[in-house]
Amino acid sequence: MSQLTTDATTYEMMVTTAARMLRDGEVVFVGIGIPNVAVNLARRTRCPNLVLIYESGAIGAQPDRLPISIGDPALVTGALGICSMPEVFQYYLQRGLIDVGFLGGAQMDRFGNLNTTVIGDYHKPKTRLPGSGGACEIAALARRILIVMAHKRRSFVERLDFVTSPGYLDGGDARQRLNLRGGGPQVVITDLGVLTFCTETREMVLESLHPGATLEQVRENTGWPLRTAAKLAVTEPPSTEELRVLRDELAARGAAS
Repeated sequence: MSQLTTDATTYEMMVTTAARMLRDGEVVFVGIGIPNVAVNLARRTRCPNLVLIYESGAIGAQPDRLPISIGDPALVTGALGICSMPEVFQYYLQRGLIDVGFLGGAQMDRFGNLNTTVIGDYHKPKTRLPGSGGACEIAALARRILIVMAHKRRSFVERLDFVTSPGYLDGGDARQRLNLRGGGPQVVITDLGVLTFCTETREMVLESLHPGATLEQVRENTGWPLRTAAKLAVTEPPSTEELRVLRDELAARGAAS
């Protein structure tokens, strides 16, 4: 890898950290936002054989620029195939062919369960959110889930107002007891650090802090007593090559920190 640099925004930290979680040759169900940038960064740097699947029906997409939506024509040119949206879910996701799914949400609890439905009471909500879309199916069936979201106390909550997409439910072997075939969430990438899940309890554990972030910040923005690794690491910053690809080839401009 080329020289590392600290000349990176929080957004760029999140994107490059997510990109490094991918393995060459994996089949990835891609969403718009940071996941879209991360997979296209990975494909241009360290994972040239990633298979990108977009919900709109683009299979094996190879966009020559950063797509701006799941309906972007750039996803069609050079793709391995095009199919309908139901076929993406029925023939690929439900058959267990998706290695990685990216998710996020308005709320998440300690077991990686996500809420994208309502804030407040379901029948009289304070805020009505977009809902599941395909998130519940992705959470249940993809071999592993990468969660990317901002680390805020209103989002990292003790109890969800609504469970839209299953993480590890109430912990332990709850996923197996419900016969959810997917592997569940593996990593949570935030603007402050990287969290994983305990193998036994399935509770979230802080593994590393991004450069400049502190443990106090993370704890202040988490709605439960957060477990931490015995030795906290520092997340590796982007390399000069990763920043070049992000800024020049992908022209990805996220919010600076």
